Amino acid sequence: MQSMNHWQRVEAAIHGEATDRPPVALWRHFPDDDLHPDKLVAHTLQWQDKWQFDLVKFMPSGTYGVEDWGAVSAYRGAANGAREVIQAAVQRTEDWRRIAALDVRSGSYGRQNDALAATAKALGGRVPLLQTVFSPLTTARKMSSDRLFADLRLAPEDLERALTVITEVTIRFALDALAKGAHGLFFATQLASHRLLSEAEYEHFGKRYDLMVLEALRGKARLNMLHAHGDDIMFDLLADYPAQMFNWHDRLTAPTIAQAAEGFPRLLVGGINEHGTLLRGSEQDIEDQVHEALTQAGGRRLMIGPGCVLPVAATDASIRAVVRAAHQFQDSLACA
Repeated sequence: MQSMNHWQRVEAAIHGEATDRPPVALWRHFPDDDLHPDKLVAHTLQWQDKWQFDLVKFMPSGTYGVEDWGAVSAYRGAANGAREVIQAAVQRTEDWRRIAALDVRSGSYGRQNDALAATAKALGGRVPLLQTVFSPLTTARKMSSDRLFADLRLAPEDLERALTVITEVTIRFALDALAKGAHGLFFATQLASHRLLSEAEYEHFGKRYDLMVLEALRGKARLNMLHAHGDDIMFDLLADYPAQMFNWHDRLTAPTIAQAAEGFPRLLVGGINEHGTLLRGSEQDIEDQVHEALTQAGGRRLMIGPGCVLPVAATDASIRAVVRAAHQFQDSLACA
C-alpha cells in the first residue's frame, strides 16, 4: 500500500479502512517545565520531531484548570510526571458558591492556549493536534479533592451551580484552543468509574455537563479523543459521546480492546501497559503486547497508545519497540 501521511492514516483508521500501518501516538508530561509556555512548546516539538507520532496530545500540567480558581499544586516526583493539588480551592461546602467565571485568555488557562498556538504554528497542520481538556466534574474534583463526593450527595445544588460555571469556562477555553490551532480535544474524565460514583450520579453530575462541552464543539472540531481514566469505567455510558477516538486503561480494566470494538464503532486508542510492560518489560515483551492488541482489533480501528500518560522514566528503546512493532505487524499482514 502507498505510504500515508499522519492525517490520512488517522482518518482512515477512524473509518475502519485499510492503512499503510497502524497509527501510533504516545505522550508524556514534562514536569516543572510544563509551567513555562516556551519550554512546553520546545519539549512538544522535540518529542514529535523525534518520534513522528500520528497525533500530538498537547501536555499542559494536569492542574492547569484549577489554579486560576485558587488551587495550589506541586510536582512531587510522581512516576507519570503529574502535578498534584496540595491546597484545594474548595475546602468547605460553601466555597462552591464562590466559584466565578474566569477569563480563559489570561492566567493559567491563557498560558496553555498561548503555548498551543505556538506549537500549532510550528507543526503547520501536518499532524492532528489535541488540547487536553478535563471534564467539568473532573475539574471540580481537582479543586476540592475527595470532599466532592460528600458535597455531591449532601449539597447538590451548590455543586451544580459551580459545575455550570466550570462548564461555561471549559467551553470557552476549548473554543479558544480551536481558534489557536487545535484540531480537537483530548477530553478526559476521571470520575466515570463504578468505584467512585453510581451510573445515575455520573449521568446527573458528569455526563450532562460533558455533553454540553462536546456539543459546543460540534462542527468546529475536526476530531476529539475521549479518555476514561481509572478502573471499572462506565464504558457503555460513555460510548455514545460525540468523539472519534476512545482511550482507556485497556490493559488494567475492562473492556478489552476486542470487547470495546463491539460498542464503539470508531477508533480505539490503547494496547500499551505503560507502567508495566513498557517500563519493566523487555523489548520483545513490548512488541508482543502491541501485536496482541492489534490482533484483538483485527488490524483495524486501533491507534497504538498508552492507557494514560507514559512514565517519565520510559526509555527511548522501549518507545522505539512500540513503533517498530506497529510497523512489523503491518508487514506481517502483507506477507500473509
